[in-house]
Amino acid sequence: MTYLNFPRLTAIDPKPFQQARPYPWMNPEGLLTQEGHEQLLATLPDVSQFERRFGVKRAHGQHSHDRFTLEYQDGLPLAPPWKAFIAELQSRDYLTWLKRLFNVNSLELTLHWHYTPNGCSVSPHCDAKHKLGSHIFYFNTEKDWQESWGGETVILDDEGQFDRQSAPTFEDFKQASTSKAIGNYSLLFARKGNSWHGVKEIRCPGNQMRKVFIVVINRFSWRDRLQRMLGKSSKGY
Repeated sequence: MTYLNFPRLTAIDPKPFQQARPYPWMNPEGLLTQEGHEQLLATLPDVSQFERRFGVKRAHGQHSHDRFTLEYQDGLPLAPPWKAFIAELQSRDYLTWLKRLFNVNSLELTLHWHYTPNGCSVSPHCDAKHKLGSHIFYFNTEKDWQESWGGETVILDDEGQFDRQSAPTFEDFKQASTSKAIGNYSLLFARKGNSWHGVKEIRCPGNQMRKVFIVVINRFSWRDRLQRMLGKSSKGY
């Protein structure tokens, strides 16, 4: 079986994505096969494998992005469906599709899971400059999550008002679009100077968490190649 729905991926026209406002983004349904989505849901990594990231100071006065995190690395103990899915993400077909979507010749992926409990949020921010963008796969369904609990990624339009090195609140933005985050949905967006986004405070029962798997699409320039040769890496949040 396959996990990525390659016919659905290749049918996407890059132009509407690249021309979207306030910056390139889209929130498609079904980029995972139905069976693949169900298998991944059933075998998600346990939170006991995750690192606690709470109260970590952020730059520019932004509020801490509190959550449990798990960074993918070779040899990480994962269920077979997740190993197969990650192999598809690292395949030529998916990488070629991303290059076409983002209109670049080279890129590099990093992968991680985020589980977010009640009372936590992701304050409005623009991602680090080494990122081209992100592909967020949502892993909550109607069986374990209610829309009123939140968890959607909010695409924010600052209308050119805010320096990316600042800390506006959600209320400071006059325009916002909210992603669909329950079921087999994912969110793709490109990092730009104005690519403000965030997740409002989660309001869920204590035994539930917002669960996402994020493909971070990084620039991979000659400088990155040189740093790798020197045994260095600047990639991170």
